Order: sequence, then structure tokens, then C-alpha cells
Amino acid sequence: MRLAIDASQGVRGTTSPNPPVGAVVLDASGEIVGIGATNPVGGPHAEVVALAEAGERARGGTAVVTLEPCNHHGRTGPCAQALVDAGIAAVHYAVPDPHPMAAGGADTLRAAGVAVSVGPFTADVERGPLRAWLHRQRHGRPHVTWKFAATIDGRSAAADGTSQWITGPEARARVHADRARLDAIVVGTGTVIADDPWLTARLPDGSLASHQPLRVVVGTREIPSTAKILDDAAPTLVLRTHDIDEVLAALADQDDVLVEGGPRLAGAFLAAGRVDRIQAYLAPALLGAGSHAVEDAGVQTISEALRFRRESVETIGDDLLLNLIPEK
Repeated sequence: MRLAIDASQGVRGTTSPNPPVGAVVLDASGEIVGIGATNPVGGPHAEVVALAEAGERARGGTAVVTLEPCNHHGRTGPCAQALVDAGIAAVHYAVPDPHPMAAGGADTLRAAGVAVSVGPFTADVERGPLRAWLHRQRHGRPHVTWKFAATIDGRSAAADGTSQWITGPEARARVHADRARLDAIVVGTGTVIADDPWLTARLPDGSLASHQPLRVVVGTREIPSTAKILDDAAPTLVLRTHDIDEVLAALADQDDVLVEGGPRLAGAFLAAGRVDRIQAYLAPALLGAGSHAVEDAGVQTISEALRFRRESVETIGDDLLLNLIPEK
């Protein structure tokens, strides 16, 4: 299952609106003979890729999949039937498929005499590569992560407006690696005007990553025609609105969305209750003055505080990365 999770992580950002699934096929003796991941829309699913690599050695073997094999005819055929046709004897999957059209693969497999079990590593898959897609299925909108970098006194920029670089090179490299797995990055017009960011995903040598997320600019202010975000390095969508739900509705095919804009845009998403995770990069530095990471999140008194709980803490170079999710 760890290999299947790794395979699915490798295609994150390239499969939407399909889920980034990973699959491993073992032969009857338990030897790994095929590893696959979901291809871009219209291409084969993870199970079909792994079965093709395994060939005849799949017969009598086992398939380990991050998501319950699909059971419907869409752009491709049902993966459950493909597993049956290949002669697979047992299937283990981590997460049941919540999609009403695709669910039922486990029943099809059992009806054909295939041994089926759920798990292990369900939580790893739900919090990992399938987090955003599962959120879309369960809540009907993209999964939104708000990412910010701040000093230990909560400043995202100095008194003169400068903000590069708050975090160290290791944290910045991590941000670019994460961008290459996203569907979309959202910023406000104020950030575009003030900082003129590219918002591209870059490799350590500075070149562009093979996958680039959709760049989304939100707001009613005009942005310069020379803005870097309007170049052809990645697609860009300009949304002339301040309504957060209108923004998310426009991202109908984007499951994994990162808000990377300034403090007002972050506050608008928080006030609307549309932040599903916070990634807070904290640098061991003090500024004492300057901009805060968020403004006007709709909180007037301490009893209205937006509470989050720790999902994980990582040390990245000299910085800390806090992954936080809302309290239920």
C-alpha cells in the first residue's frame, strides 16, 4: 500500500476531476509485477496501468489499490471488471469510493469470487493523495488550503512592505514541490499589483516543473498587462469578484486549491468558512512591525475565534511547518 500511495502522490494535480489513485499488482507468489497510477483524463486508471505492466503474471495474484476499484463505464471501462478479467484473486483497497456512479466495485469483485478487504492505511490515503478529491465528493466544492509564511511574531512582511525571504531555502523548495501537485493557486489583485508573482512551480535548478497549477486572480482592480502572472508559463484565470463561493464555483474541475494571496484574501476565505487546512510556515525571526498574515477574518471577540487543531508539525531547514485543520 505504501508503494500505491507513492504512485498516487506522483500524479497529484494531473488527474482532476478524476482521483489520483495508485495500484500495485502482485503475482501468485507475492512478487510485485505491476505498479500504476491514474493517467490524465481520458487515459487508463491506476489498476489498468498496473495490470498492463503485470501481464499474465497478474492471474491468481493480488491487487492493492488506494481507492475502491470503480464500477462504472465513463471515459474508460470499469476497473473492477478489468481486475476480474485479469484473473486477480484478491483485492485490498484503502478507501471506499463515495462517488455514487463509481461505487460498487467491491460488490462486483466479490460476486466474481475475488477476495476483498478494506485497508490498511485508510487514514494515510484520506489525509494524503486523495484528501482533495474526497473532499470534493463529500462537500461538493474544492478542498482549500491557506498557505502563509510568517515570523514568530506573526508578521508576513516588514514595515517597508518587503517580504522576501521570510523562510529559508529548504522551505521555499518545499513550496515549489507542493505547487507542482496542485490544481490551482489563488491570489488577489492586490498581491499581483504589489508583488508581481509568477506563481509557477519550479524545479531546484530554476526550470519549470512539468505540471503547472492554474493561476487564479481574484478581485475587481485592474492588473497590469505586463504582470508575470499573465505570461504563458501556466494558464491564468482572472475572476472579477470578491464572492468566495463564486470563486470556488468557477473552479469546477479543480479539486486541490491553494490560497496564497495577501492578508485580506486569506481573511475573506476564513470569514466565509472556506479554509479546510492551514499550512503555516514559521521562521525563527522577529520583525516587530509590518503586515500580519491575515486581516478581517470575521472575528470580533475571543469566543468567536476560529479554532484549528494540529494535524502535523515538520521541521524544514530552520523553519517549522504546521499543518492545521478546523476543529469539528
